[in-house]
Amino acid sequence: MPFFDDSYAVDSVNVGPYGSAIMTELLPAIEGQYRGLGAGWARGVMGGSTGGWESFAVQVLYPDDFNYAAVACPDPIGFTSYTTVNIYEAKNAYFYDAPFKRTARPGQRDHYSGTAVIPGTSIPTYGSPYGQTTATVEEMNRREIVLGPRSRSCGQWDIWEAVFGPRGEDGYPKRLWCKDPRDTTCEYGAIDPQVAQYWKEHFDMTDKLKREWAHGLGAKLSGKLHVFVGASDTFFLTNAVMDLQDWATNATLDPPFGGEIVIGAHDGRGYEHCFNGFLPDGTIAPNAITRELYVTKFVPRMAERWAASAPKGADMEWHSY
Repeated sequence: MPFFDDSYAVDSVNVGPYGSAIMTELLPAIEGQYRGLGAGWARGVMGGSTGGWESFAVQVLYPDDFNYAAVACPDPIGFTSYTTVNIYEAKNAYFYDAPFKRTARPGQRDHYSGTAVIPGTSIPTYGSPYGQTTATVEEMNRREIVLGPRSRSCGQWDIWEAVFGPRGEDGYPKRLWCKDPRDTTCEYGAIDPQVAQYWKEHFDMTDKLKREWAHGLGAKLSGKLHVFVGASDTFFLTNAVMDLQDWATNATLDPPFGGEIVIGAHDGRGYEHCFNGFLPDGTIAPNAITRELYVTKFVPRMAERWAASAPKGADMEWHSY
């Protein structure tokens, strides 16, 4: 993989046809070796951060092929909040639009790694979401420019451009915005609206839900999407989930969203990256504990849905294990 350590599990003009390869080659091979049923009603996906985005995306892009998506702290699932940037309305990715001042957009807060312990012990505890800006969007992107040109830094922003964007005339991913301060052909930080439109049409998952929900997609996805994010996610991934929540909780949505969207907080403090919900019995616990429980938490939930939605005459031997 030339741009990152993960393919993002979708078909991309820059990264390659990983979505098709996974669905038509890898998945059948795994199910053949491990006695999978080979049916969409008996499959689920789960993951956090990049894996959270992938879980959300493949469930939306292949709605008949999976029956439950456990989505934790996903990379931006919609681009009205591409972390702290609305790529459709903002003029500049690095600075807020304002006539009389130049305020940098935050890109990372609190430098939280996902785990924390009580000082002097090994007892897991919560992070301290003070909301301190530890890196701006500009600084994070400047670092990637130093690490590698043409989206080859193996950094987070570069792989997003590679996965979500079109291919440029030079054969490399076309920039969403003017990233390199040495580039004299564009205004530093300025967003390219044509590239933004490409992102919207191909990989803005929330926009896809809005466009297609009432035209058949909703009937296939209702009850399948289960999304979790910390209220103080380190990389502002909370924002895109809140945009999804604003739409999904509309009482007039037909069919209803039917899944769940949980924005985590404890004692008034927001969870940071990477929140995946509370313990299976609902107990509030730190990320350091819950992030180790993806399988024990979500597989039983998936199994309940599979059993409840299995077609008549389906092989249910697995349900007795």
